[in-house]
Amino acid sequence: MSHIQLQWHVWALNAAALAVIAGTFISRLLGRPPDADEIERQRRAYLNQIGRIVEGQITDLVEVAQDTARRKDKEVNAMRKLVCYSYSISGVSYETAQDITSLEGRAGLERIITGLPASVKYDPSNPSNSILIADDWSGLR
Repeated sequence: MSHIQLQWHVWALNAAALAVIAGTFISRLLGRPPDADEIERQRRAYLNQIGRIVEGQITDLVEVAQDTARRKDKEVNAMRKLVCYSYSISGVSYETAQDITSLEGRAGLERIITGLPASVKYDPSNPSNSILIADDWSGLR
């Protein structure tokens, strides 16, 4: 190979590598945004990692109808399971609910009894952001 052909091959390889990098960047930039379940999973993982634990109390377990969604050309009505709980931090009381629909297998629904104490993980910088159950942690007793 001559010196000019060798430079051409190096240039072509560099251009191809740059195209792959640019394509990957654009794909991630324009890719579909995460769905609500993925955002909730990330929130649980974050709180499980950084959260502080406080004692709380289970106040209710409810099922609510999810908005009708279209999936594969048919309407789907799904029920969402919410566990309601309360806790106090520095004299401030919080009452909230966590959607545990995707955690039903791990949640141990038989252990969710109104009035029982439970451990709650909360974000120290935003105490109203909390969880009762995560993918690999549970405050249920």
